Amino acid sequence: MANISPILSDPAPREARLTLAFDEGLSLPEGDISVLRPRAGERFDPLPAARLKLAQGFRPDHDALAQAGFELAQAPVAAPIALVCLPRAKAEGLALIAQAVQLGADLVLVDGQKTDGIESVLKAVRARVEVSGTVSKAHGKLFWFAPSGVDFSDWQARLQTVSDPDLGDFQTLPGVFSADGIDPGSALLAQHLPDKLPARMADLGAGWGYLSAACLARNGVEALHLVEAEASALELARGNITDPRAQFHWHDACNFALPGPVDGVVMNPPFHTGRKPQPELGLAFIASAARLLGNRGKLWMVANRHLPYEVALASLFTKHEIIAETGTFRVWLAQNPRKKPATAPVARTRR
Repeated sequence: MANISPILSDPAPREARLTLAFDEGLSLPEGDISVLRPRAGERFDPLPAARLKLAQGFRPDHDALAQAGFELAQAPVAAPIALVCLPRAKAEGLALIAQAVQLGADLVLVDGQKTDGIESVLKAVRARVEVSGTVSKAHGKLFWFAPSGVDFSDWQARLQTVSDPDLGDFQTLPGVFSADGIDPGSALLAQHLPDKLPARMADLGAGWGYLSAACLARNGVEALHLVEAEASALELARGNITDPRAQFHWHDACNFALPGPVDGVVMNPPFHTGRKPQPELGLAFIASAARLLGNRGKLWMVANRHLPYEVALASLFTKHEIIAETGTFRVWLAQNPRKKPATAPVARTRR
């Protein structure tokens, strides 16, 4: 359940700001350009394509950019120039800037929309180093600076500890879903899992592993597949869950497949594109769960109670019911998929 940052429906704003920056005198030194956290569909036409080294750990964006012909890696590489594509979480954005500096960038460009908090990040950078230039366009801003030996190490992402009285401690990082504490919806779902679960389980959108840990604490589980699109969250899950029954998959849950069916699925599906609700994403998770489950399989799912998931559950499962409910959340149990549906096409986002 990684944090979501939007796949841009119009990738032009970043390209437009880069073009304007060059028009206003931005000059690049020689060497590779490391691009941190670019999004699917984006273009970087003002930048020399042969010098771009893109780093994106969110699998749907990673795969889309690779298919567009870019050179991709999960993690940034050392380069004299870095372009930070600002995410929504400020702590994550500052950590990306610190990472670019740590990797030896002599020139750091930072780009983001106003809704990404670009003004706040610009203010923070200006507090410790001279900003060489800024441009504003399309409800966003691009600025650049030379680190010049200034220390940004205090901005680096640091592990945080989240504790559960029954399951113990978990490590998280800024930028992943529910980094500062256990998500209340996930906690509600964990509380209402049965004492015994099916043998073959899957956790769709597993994040840093909380629901998976809750499943492994139950009786009956012989194998558990953690499916997570965000590489950093999945790496945290690997550290948080050392049970040999756990198997880890860096994959988009909406189109994940296994050689054979599973008997049970748990999930707390994301439902946002940026700041706007996108119920289609949760619907795609439900369809994926139905496709993965065997004929007598069971789905345990938590979701905000206002989301329109009941029709999908009724159409894809022969039985469904609410087994827990609060003023904010509902926990659903759906059983016996009607048939194997096709993978639902959906533009994935970062949670």
